[in-house]
Amino acid sequence: MISYLGLWLAAFLAATLLPAQSEAVLAALLVAGDHPAAALIAVATFGNVLGSLVNWVLGRSLLRWQNARWFPVNDRQLDRAQGWYRRYGRWSLLGSWLPIVGDPLTLVAGVMKEPLIPFLLLVTCAKGLRYIILAGLVLAWI
Repeated sequence: MISYLGLWLAAFLAATLLPAQSEAVLAALLVAGDHPAAALIAVATFGNVLGSLVNWVLGRSLLRWQNARWFPVNDRQLDRAQGWYRRYGRWSLLGSWLPIVGDPLTLVAGVMKEPLIPFLLLVTCAKGLRYIILAGLVLAWI
């Protein structure tokens, strides 16, 4: 149970804007062989999607503080991110698994008021597929 909770927490934190590494935790648990791979993939995917949902929710309310001194991005950066999202649309969420750009992308989706259901479907597909591929590679290696 502790293993699942640790994996869920690592996956959740890795999907937020906080630095965390869920892939290493998943790989270690797969190598240990104490839990079914499908269960580990499901837990990691669930945690990672929930973390992305936190980003989406933050994005939905982020612009209300746009004029505050502490706001993390300037108008130019925000315009560029919104323009990029308008150009590529919701399908860009299939890249939400990517390092560096994936997590901010889920935040921008919230800023752009992406509807919840398409957001969840695309992010779940992207992040779930990443964990499936990672698990396949780890299991093929051991």
